[in-house]
Amino acid sequence: MDNQNEVREFLTSRRAKISPERAGLPAGPRRRVPGLRRSEVAALSDVSVEYYAKLERGNLAGVSPAVLEAVARALRLDDAERAHLLRLAQAADGTDALTRPRRRRTRDQWKPHRSLQWTLDAITAGPAFVRNGRMDVLAANDLARAFYADVYADPHNQANLARFQFLDPASRRFFPDWDLAADIAVAILRTEAGRSPHDKELHELVGELSTRSDEFRTRWGAHNVRNHGTGTKRFHHEVVGELTLAYEGLEMAAEPGLTLTIYTAEPGSPAEEALRLLASWAATHRTKQRLH
Repeated sequence: MDNQNEVREFLTSRRAKISPERAGLPAGPRRRVPGLRRSEVAALSDVSVEYYAKLERGNLAGVSPAVLEAVARALRLDDAERAHLLRLAQAADGTDALTRPRRRRTRDQWKPHRSLQWTLDAITAGPAFVRNGRMDVLAANDLARAFYADVYADPHNQANLARFQFLDPASRRFFPDWDLAADIAVAILRTEAGRSPHDKELHELVGELSTRSDEFRTRWGAHNVRNHGTGTKRFHHEVVGELTLAYEGLEMAAEPGLTLTIYTAEPGSPAEEALRLLASWAATHRTKQRLH
């Protein structure tokens, strides 16, 4: 990704989201664009208008942490957006190599260690899988493979959750809250772009999705980022129907850049029963496959 373009578009998009009222400023007359003016962000950041304009043109090289923090406060950045801004500044300084995960191998180069697969297989109450920042599913337990049967069904998805989200019509049924799921997927990819600006496979994925999906291209242009660690999602599985599942995303200390995600259902809920049915279906399906 071109660092200057990323910086310019990120700062511009964040400035457009902040109303004068939210920033504690009078709205005033004759505002022709949404959000704050550059001069207002400069004043809130305690820098000159000329200096802030330089930042917004994409020139973050050499900017002090104090100034970055002041800009983050002025733009009311959340934790994920603040971290994204710092990564962009590190990339501008040429120091991103020091902060990047140690191993950024392609999915074909990475294989799960036997103990990791054993760990995944030991999780029997819910789907558990490992993904990278490009949203490639790299390893999974049997329940996750059954849960994501739609993802694996079409080889064009390449076991990639973003391709499934935007290029596979089955995702519209699988995600009842499709727009929300789409927002999350793009925010994860945008966050990864800030973390790994030189990732060739990520560039190719973003280019493919931008070319083939208007829904993706519009969201990518919004420059939204997020920390995706915990929450609740709704799904509609073709075999067991509606499920509302909680999830936890755990960064893997032994494999920087990879995330272990585990879905669970509330005890005694219909979703818990649906997962039991899905596990039974998966076992029957595997038995049939072995017989054939």
